[in-house]
Amino acid sequence: MKFSFKFTNLMGTIYRNGNLAFSPDGNSVISPVGNRITVYDLKNNKSRTLSVESRYNYTNIALSPDGSLLIAVNERGEAQLISMISCTVIHSHKFKSGVQCIVFSPDGAYFAVAQGNVVLIFCAPGEITGEYNPFVLKRHFIGGYDDVTWLDWSPDSSLLAIGCRDSSTKICAVKFFKNFRTTSLSGHTDAIVACFFEANSLHLNTVSRNGQLCLWECSLAPSDLTEKTRNENAEPQRKKKPPTTAAGSGNESEDDVDNVIEKTDTLAVPDDENEIKDESVRKAHPFFYKKLARHYLANEPRKEHRDALLTAANYNPRTKVMVVAFSTGAFYLYELPDVNMIHSLSISDYPISTALFNSTGDWLALASREIGQLLVWEWQSEQYIMKQQGHSSEMTCIAYSSDGQYIATGGEDSKVKLWNTQSSFCFVTFSEHTSGVTDVQFSRNKKFLVSSSLDGTVRAFDITRYRNFRTFTSPTPAQFASVALDYSGELVVAGGQDVYEIFLWSVKTGKLLEVISGHEGPVSSLAFSPSAISSTLVSGSWDKTVKIWNCLESNSEHESIDALADVTSVAFNPNGEEVAVATLSGNIIIFDVKSATQVNTIEGRYDLGSGRLETDIITAKKNAEANYFSTIEYSADGECLLAAGKSPNICIYHVREAILLKKFEITKNQSLDGLNEFISRKHMSDFGNMALIEQREELEGGKVAVRLPGVRKGDMSARRFQPEVRVFCVRFSPTGQAFAAAGTEGLCIYALDKGVVFDPFDLSLEVTPKATHEALNNREYTKALIMSLKLNDPNLIALVLERIPYKDIELICADLSNDFAHRLLQNLARMLQSSPHIEFYLQWCCCLLTSHGNRDSAFQNPALLALHESISRKYEMLNKICDFNKYTLRVLLDTARERENSNQTNGDKTAMDESDSDSEMLLIRTQDEGSLKLQFSDENEDDSDEDDVSENEDAN
Repeated sequence: MKFSFKFTNLMGTIYRNGNLAFSPDGNSVISPVGNRITVYDLKNNKSRTLSVESRYNYTNIALSPDGSLLIAVNERGEAQLISMISCTVIHSHKFKSGVQCIVFSPDGAYFAVAQGNVVLIFCAPGEITGEYNPFVLKRHFIGGYDDVTWLDWSPDSSLLAIGCRDSSTKICAVKFFKNFRTTSLSGHTDAIVACFFEANSLHLNTVSRNGQLCLWECSLAPSDLTEKTRNENAEPQRKKKPPTTAAGSGNESEDDVDNVIEKTDTLAVPDDENEIKDESVRKAHPFFYKKLARHYLANEPRKEHRDALLTAANYNPRTKVMVVAFSTGAFYLYELPDVNMIHSLSISDYPISTALFNSTGDWLALASREIGQLLVWEWQSEQYIMKQQGHSSEMTCIAYSSDGQYIATGGEDSKVKLWNTQSSFCFVTFSEHTSGVTDVQFSRNKKFLVSSSLDGTVRAFDITRYRNFRTFTSPTPAQFASVALDYSGELVVAGGQDVYEIFLWSVKTGKLLEVISGHEGPVSSLAFSPSAISSTLVSGSWDKTVKIWNCLESNSEHESIDALADVTSVAFNPNGEEVAVATLSGNIIIFDVKSATQVNTIEGRYDLGSGRLETDIITAKKNAEANYFSTIEYSADGECLLAAGKSPNICIYHVREAILLKKFEITKNQSLDGLNEFISRKHMSDFGNMALIEQREELEGGKVAVRLPGVRKGDMSARRFQPEVRVFCVRFSPTGQAFAAAGTEGLCIYALDKGVVFDPFDLSLEVTPKATHEALNNREYTKALIMSLKLNDPNLIALVLERIPYKDIELICADLSNDFAHRLLQNLARMLQSSPHIEFYLQWCCCLLTSHGNRDSAFQNPALLALHESISRKYEMLNKICDFNKYTLRVLLDTARERENSNQTNGDKTAMDESDSDSEMLLIRTQDEGSLKLQFSDENEDDSDEDDVSENEDAN
């Protein structure tokens, strides 16, 4: 087994905080998810998470007009310049404080950053500006007396509109113009939420938090602004220049930018110069704004909710449509400048955090931070392009389907969700549970799944029809902590958390078959034997015992094993001969199922590692002594063990050698608690740790930043605190190519690195790529194929396979040994995912399985499951295309028949209009044609009847 697993995707979490960004073509939306960034491809229905990771949660992102650069800023003011082509961080920059918003100019030459009440203009690196030094400061402005809330560029990238919390809007120029003066617009009575320029003009629309919309008309057009050369004698108030570097390139360091921010009071234009008092001054300064109208947009939501506030707004100048979203979860579409309401819709009861139109104005993206929801809506057809929502609270359990195509997740929000591993989208949500879901399990035939919950029920969900078809309950109310299905999928068991018993039901009838007693503590974990000929059940409990049951016999016949500590998790080896037990002491014990003897012990307490919470009064080293693994899972081949617990680390152990092979850290997000081993001295005072002191905020209603004592998973009070980092569940994919970890950040997927890795098999000196090509040219296909399999180069294997004639496939498959046949099947499963030669590779698979797939098969289960997964994906993809083509051909054939019938009818009418001299011949001909027509219509009726029968058969 290889261990080059790398982070590939983040599922289960759709949106956390911050603004959204559409790609230039409008087909993809970029969403900040914690300290990572996810790109949702709406056209191909896929999502991918960038490998870029920040130290804190992202709050603002901005995409360049050409889509090649992305600037992401976290909550501590750390900015990253990311290349969307290579998906790597080009440069990092640290601002003095947090950033409210960041926007690229339409021409891509500049980007503006709002920091407090200061706006900084930077030159964007690239070919447009000719500047390749990142974050080169060009200009800076004072926005207002309070923080800046919104920035918007004019269409020609010459002016910048700055909306502030003090209800004012300021118009500033990036360049120097003769007939321009900095203008401040007032007239709102609440904080500015957004302001937008009109297309090809300098007219402005401003929206405030209380729902007021003001329309402003500019006295000048963009073409009327004439640029002038900066003259320091003519502008004495701008004589001080920001400091530059020693090289004189204009690239400013971090300290220089901070000095500039502190001195901006002397560089700003005085406010009294913005006022136009008389006509003479107006002629000298012809640039001014006139308020055309004021509209109140909050009347509709305030009829039901008096305290409704406008939380987000966006405007598309091309379609002249504005969207305004409120704290009640409702949003409204208005057409400007008449302010006619086009549509209104409510998506939830929670505030909408951000709203954004794409470049064409057809799609509208809305996101809610409270519930982690992101949806893209096409307002013209009133259809959802994408509607995704993660678990509103922590994800507690996960399970892979038998072919690795689906992942089921359960959370404390009492929901069970199904995710597609190929598209990374959730395609169904089951909300029948009324309390937290503790465990989920797929059936082997992938037709249904079962879930246990603290509400006292175990529910079975049909994956085909998306419904809850069975509900299993106990005679007395009990909270279920674990669930398991046997190999056949006919028996389901659940262990009680408050009742120390195991309940056994029949899936077909839904009846309780047996109540298995014997444990003296909560049953923490259950596992059925993966063997088809065994019905062995292993249960682990907090009473420090592991019991082995035979569910087909009496419940009194069992074998008990003393684990010396509370059992937290049990897992069966895929061969069904061994079981791994994780205990509270931090050890993993391997037992033989048949003899009930201990085989091996893995001591992993100190491998897990531990951090120190902000409110902890003990050290991280002392914390590590109480660490334990809460979830374990065998790899697909049974050689390794995956383990995780109350830590950001995931460990992979070799079972036989009992050694740590590799350790993965799921996150570096400092916004979570429990990552640091030491508390910074700046947080320590004479009275102790500052985190233990309640910091009340006057403007936020008296909220405090300390959680309630004893709270670990979620604080349902009004207090705010940092979530504690931990891994709740880990599962290996049945194909062995990936594993999933459910943690505080979401569902992290780690897959084998598909890069260039030299990993040969049975290599010798004469086996080289050159020798392989020579054997291929000499038509020695078997020799060339074996050499390519020994080199284990995917490109070389694909080249050899596609050069082999179709008629020789069966003979070559019969000549391969079992080892090479198994390796070839693994490569075929991978090639089927991307190759267009589907029939060719399916012929290879059929011949391999026919030649080597006997009773003593050389193929391992992961290789067959990987092949099954690839074929299932191809079938789902081609099934829609084939159905579409089939129905299209039917429509074309029906249209052709109708046209043929209409042409014959027109021919009959033309023949009736001929001269009377040929009436006798006409009568004979029409009689003959009538009989032919009658015969043809009978044939058509027969054909239509046959079509109806075939359609009914297809429907059945």
